[in-house]
Formats: sequence, C-alpha cells, structure tokens
Amino acid sequence: MPRIMTYNVHRCVGTDRRLDVERIAAVIADCRPDVVCLQELDVGRARTGHVDQAHAIASLLGMNFDFYAAMQVEEEQYGDAILTALPQRRLKGAALPTLRGVPGLEPRGALWLEIALGGSKLNIINTHLGLLPGEQHRQVRALTGPKWLDDPRCQDPTILIGDFNFTSVTGPYRHLVRQMVDAQRVAGLDRSVKTFPSAFPTIRIDHCFISPGIAVRRVHTPFHPLARLASDHLPLVFDFELVPDIRHVEPGRTTRGTG
Repeated sequence: MPRIMTYNVHRCVGTDRRLDVERIAAVIADCRPDVVCLQELDVGRARTGHVDQAHAIASLLGMNFDFYAAMQVEEEQYGDAILTALPQRRLKGAALPTLRGVPGLEPRGALWLEIALGGSKLNIINTHLGLLPGEQHRQVRALTGPKWLDDPRCQDPTILIGDFNFTSVTGPYRHLVRQMVDAQRVAGLDRSVKTFPSAFPTIRIDHCFISPGIAVRRVHTPFHPLARLASDHLPLVFDFELVPDIRHVEPGRTTRGTG
C-alpha cells in the first residue's frame, strides 16, 4: 500500500537547536514512505553550512528529489521538495501570491509532480503557506484556480499536501474543502492527528487533501523521542490506495507509532 509523508523539517534544526540532516533522514526512513513532501529546506545557505539539504536527505534515503526554491538570494535558496524512488515528472514549481506592503513576509510556493504508481499516474502538489489569514486566502484561491488544481493536466487522482499554517476552523480551510477532501476526515479517526509543536502536538496545521480516486486507509505520526527532537513539527503519514472514481472511503484507523 503506498505511503506519503509531509514533514516540515525546520531547516533540519531540532528543538534542541542542533543542526542535523542525518537525524531528519533517520526519522523519515523509520516511517518507510514511498513519497516524501518536505518544507523549510535550506540549499546552500550560510546559516546551515552551505549544505544542499534536499540532495543530502534524498541521498541518505536512496531517493530522487525535486526542489522548488520559494526564496533565493544569490546562491542561497530556501523552499520545498518532493522525494521518491518512483518514476516522476515535474509539472510545475511556482510562487504563490502574497500580501503587498506587509514587511517581513516569506515568499511561498508550491511544487507539482506527476508520480507513476503501478499503472496509474498520481498528481502530488506540495506547498507551505504563509502565516497571515490574508495571504492564506490568496494562496488557497491560487491553488484551487486554473494554474494548479483546475489546470487541465491536474486530473484525478490528486493529492495536495504540506504545511498550510491553518486549522480546520479557518476560512482558507473551508474554501479548500469545497474542492478537495481532508484525508483525515474520511479516515474514520477517533480524533485528529496533530503534528505541532513536536514536543507536545496540540495543533493540526499539516494537512493532506485528496481528490476522488483515493482511499485513505491509515493516518499516523511517529511520536518517539527522535521525531519529537528532530524538528518543531512531527511528520504526518498517510497510507492510501488508488481506486476508480470513489466518492466514499472505508474508515481507517489512526495510531501513534512509526508504522
């Protein structure tokens, strides 16, 4: 059964303030995902030793990767990546809109790959949205518009995943679930799986949204000491199946553990 993970790695700096790329790779490897969607990666930045973190993590995992730099200053980059050993094709990496005239906002973007899964093709869009509701509204409208989810190339099945920085009671969330399904909502969970902050997760801001054609079988997150230390987020992991034109999925289960 395929497994996808989303993980904000906080530039590989843990809650102990220690930079450790290998520790992040170990947390990922322990979960055994087929596709890994990462946010907050540094590439060639002085603050993290000029390491290409996307390349380093992919090499440690034996995966290929595609990286989108949401921010670039000369040779230094910061952004998001999708890692997998499955056949892949990049369809798009682009910036998302932000608020004008608000100082200090980070540029945000999204990365879209087509993954070959058996005899099927799966669209995966990885993103990391802004912190302010105003920019989140703009970014969600862009993602649900003709350049992303309504692009003719973006046929079902599709997964939109990442760190959205909003909870399920917000306007941007409600806008998004008019078009996509919250994977946790159809997994038959007794309670939602939260990932932030990693030491004692109380907030659900990392999400996976799915189109018809995807059945969610399990949602889980590792909660062992290494995962709680490696980043300020825990990874969020989904087991799923591709099924023809499904509109309702059989409830799954949630567990805490590495699965």
